[in-house]
Amino acid sequence: MYVVALTGGIGSGKSEAANIFAHLGAPVVDVDAISHALTKNPTPLTSRIGEAFGAGYLTPEGALDRAKMRALVFSDDGAREKLNAIMHPAIYEEALKQLQSHADAPYQILVIPLLFENSRYLPHVQRILVIDCNEASQINRVMQRSQLSEDEVKKIIAAQTPRQERLNRADDVLENNENLENLAKKIEHLHKKYLKSCIVSKTT
Repeated sequence: MYVVALTGGIGSGKSEAANIFAHLGAPVVDVDAISHALTKNPTPLTSRIGEAFGAGYLTPEGALDRAKMRALVFSDDGAREKLNAIMHPAIYEEALKQLQSHADAPYQILVIPLLFENSRYLPHVQRILVIDCNEASQINRVMQRSQLSEDEVKKIIAAQTPRQERLNRADDVLENNENLENLAKKIEHLHKKYLKSCIVSKTT
């Protein structure tokens, strides 16, 4: 099982990159998508969140109120740690199931924003791909996408692994300050590179 971890700061373009990899035929496991799936309906997980934070952090239907929780955890480090302690084990378990279901693929993409903050995934990863852009682009993209204020986006960026540390730990860097067409060309090159790497790893 050859796993490429795709990581990067908020607004760097992880989802767009993952979609391009998927179009090229690489299976994609996205921990953010798993997180949404596990909390979009009432579940034992959302019940635990309600018990830990109060029913006010759930919707009237019993799902996670993501906007309200996001405002809390990016202004309170203790709350973020408490939420992560509840969420991360369940997300990790589901991510491993999905990775194993694609074990026969030449390689697969694990999309994980908090790769370096949550080191439990690192033993399952053969290569780290960091998608990177300048901070101004991050802020503009997130503000347009999520209707957050500039200060809210900056708080999220400050809570993530510093940009330079991500770059220092990368095996590959995917620069994304331009348009989707250029991003797709770069990913096509990486796709060929990863296919070759998988062939070599399976024959040595």
